[in-house]
Amino acid sequence: QVNLVESGGGSVQAGGSLRLSCVAFGNTRSRYCMGWFRQTPGKEREGVAIINTATGDTSYAASVKGRFTISRDNAKNTVYLQMSSLKPEDTANYYCVAERYCAGFNRQEYHYWGQGTQVSVFS
Repeated sequence: QVNLVESGGGSVQAGGSLRLSCVAFGNTRSRYCMGWFRQTPGKEREGVAIINTATGDTSYAASVKGRFTISRDNAKNTVYLQMSSLKPEDTANYYCVAERYCAGFNRQEYHYWGQGTQVSVFS
């Protein structure tokens, strides 16, 4: 069992930056694939960025590539999402995810989800 706790959301002007954090609690001895999905009202959750915490390999959605960076600190069981050059369309509730294997952006494959943290970008 793994519990995920996100932090770092907030409101920011377009062009600004935010950093999200996700701490994993529980059975963290096994290396997990972790990442971020986001959701806006009326839309399905979409994958943003994924990292293999064992190898450091990353994947990004096309909409955020070059602007967002995912990283991890295995000693702290923490994954970060550095978001730069934020746009109003990045406004969403951001969810941390974890799974024992990397499943890309297929949200059905991720068993562990955080409660979400809201990011609002205003123009």
